[in-house]
Amino acid sequence: MRPQVRTKPDDTRARIVETADTLFRRLGFAKTAVADIAAELGMSPANVYRFFPSKTAIVQAICQRCLSEVEETAWAIARSKAPAAQRIERLILEILSYHKENLLTEQRVNDIVLVAIEHNWDHIRAHKDALRNVVELILRDGIETGEFEAVDPRTTAELILRSVVVFTHPVLIGQCLQDGENVETEARASVRFLLQAITPCR
Repeated sequence: MRPQVRTKPDDTRARIVETADTLFRRLGFAKTAVADIAAELGMSPANVYRFFPSKTAIVQAICQRCLSEVEETAWAIARSKAPAAQRIERLILEILSYHKENLLTEQRVNDIVLVAIEHNWDHIRAHKDALRNVVELILRDGIETGEFEAVDPRTTAELILRSVVVFTHPVLIGQCLQDGENVETEARASVRFLLQAITPCR
């Protein structure tokens, strides 16, 4: 008889999150019960509750995973060698692309986003701070090389992110897509318009 392989708690948590995400996308958040997630994993609902106190807590974990993926991409862009203006434009377009591909493919997924935003405000605030730090880093690089004027990088980073929120907020992106807008073209034009304000006249 082969010895039973023990699963690490972090691995079990990850499996629960992955399975729940799949079921939420297939059935919708409201129609998916913890019992469904447990059955898909071949475990009892009580075992799922050992790792997550509620279905909403699982959604929060899904949200946190998504935010972490966005932040990893953002920092990679910030630390690349491209000109600062190109990095900021690429950053906004990559965030837009991520949300389109991963969170807004259908209404069932959009429901998950709404639940996550409603119950996950601390993580979302931390995510906003992380993105501001990313933009601030890029701005500092641009100021140092003379690509941008000597503006206050922190304040300017906040202003830029507020101005492009329609291209970085999942719910607002969804509304744009429903209206049939070409969001990539508009995002690119908006970023270039904003950066003109801090680009020295040549």
